[in-house]
Amino acid sequence: MSVDQKLSDELLPRENASAVPVERAPGAATVPRRLRKILSLEDFEAAGRRHLPRPVFGFISGGVEGNASLRANRAAFQDYAFVPRVLINTAARTQATTLLGRRYAHPFGIPPMGISGLAAYRADLVLARTATEAGLPMILSGSSLIKLEDIVREAPTTWFQAYLPGDPARITGLVERAARAGFETLVVTVDVPVSANRENNVRNGFSIPLRPNLRLAWDGLVRPRWLIGTAGRTLLRHGMPHFENMSATRGAPVLSRHVERDFGPRYTLAWEHIALMRRLWKGHLVVKGILSKEDARIAREHGVDGIMVSNHGGRQLDGAVAPLRVLPEIAAVAGGMAVMLDSGVRRGTDVLKALALGAQFVFVGRPFLYAAAIAGAAGVGHAIDLLSREIDRDMVMLGITELAQMRRELLVAA
Repeated sequence: MSVDQKLSDELLPRENASAVPVERAPGAATVPRRLRKILSLEDFEAAGRRHLPRPVFGFISGGVEGNASLRANRAAFQDYAFVPRVLINTAARTQATTLLGRRYAHPFGIPPMGISGLAAYRADLVLARTATEAGLPMILSGSSLIKLEDIVREAPTTWFQAYLPGDPARITGLVERAARAGFETLVVTVDVPVSANRENNVRNGFSIPLRPNLRLAWDGLVRPRWLIGTAGRTLLRHGMPHFENMSATRGAPVLSRHVERDFGPRYTLAWEHIALMRRLWKGHLVVKGILSKEDARIAREHGVDGIMVSNHGGRQLDGAVAPLRVLPEIAAVAGGMAVMLDSGVRRGTDVLKALALGAQFVFVGRPFLYAAAIAGAAGVGHAIDLLSREIDRDMVMLGITELAQMRRELLVAA
């Protein structure tokens, strides 16, 4: 055993079975060979670029217009520096977190990511199962390609996210369908009143639904692992994927020359429709896409159980403020609502900074989808392990034993 490994073993918490080891040498035998050079969540992006066809990778990785918000989301975390405490016994530390009445093993989860099945075989199911096994929440996207009933049957703690127009009949139909399926938490995304100007999709030949053409065929042929393992396997075993959860009934196929995906008039969605959902939905109701403290206050007045401070991963309004920058003022008016954050989280230090600034939980998207694409459940599990180990190590160096101790006083302006 090396000196580093011996020191690591001595640091392992003995009293707390839910904590994770501080160190593990890269390339350990428990990690599949293809993942041994993946040492952080950010490493998954380069691996995803090599594996995925250009249109699919561009759709996942890109933001909108000039990508200003995409860059700003990461930059915001660099505005804060830690003030660690020392000589504190952290042997009994834990990452366990209670959110909306349920106990989770770590303070992070997997957010909704539309049409994930284009990137990885049965991606939504892989993400949901792996998250459930790891004690994390996963949010199924309304733009997913697997029926919501199939997901919640396999992973009963999964949340469901809906894209809804300002149409009471469509709202009622989808909300009632999710309730019948057994979901406990409904997430309503409110920051997509119109489709964003994603120029990168046009340049890469990506559209929704996908339009069959020679360029798309070539992009698939030069990525044979994806072509056989994801596209071919899906078509052979399950037929042409459809948008299964945009409404109470099945939607359009994901590949079509003429069919358009029907979102409905989302720009008519208003607070009166949130009030309708609150009346219909007996479980937890979360509003995703809040960046204004005034909107947070209105959500609280409408009986919403939780809000997600998010700019949609920099994929909607370019120039929208990074969620981390407005998090403290939103948390200050949240009252009893759970406050969650997504957009730009890539490191354990990012998670802890968000918690110090008022979030109770964070969600991390793109890296987990890349992980599913390149290595299925093993990849997602490795990503969860990497992030949880970073958080654990950082807790030791900050001198905290539970996440409630991660307060604003441990940060200064960088």
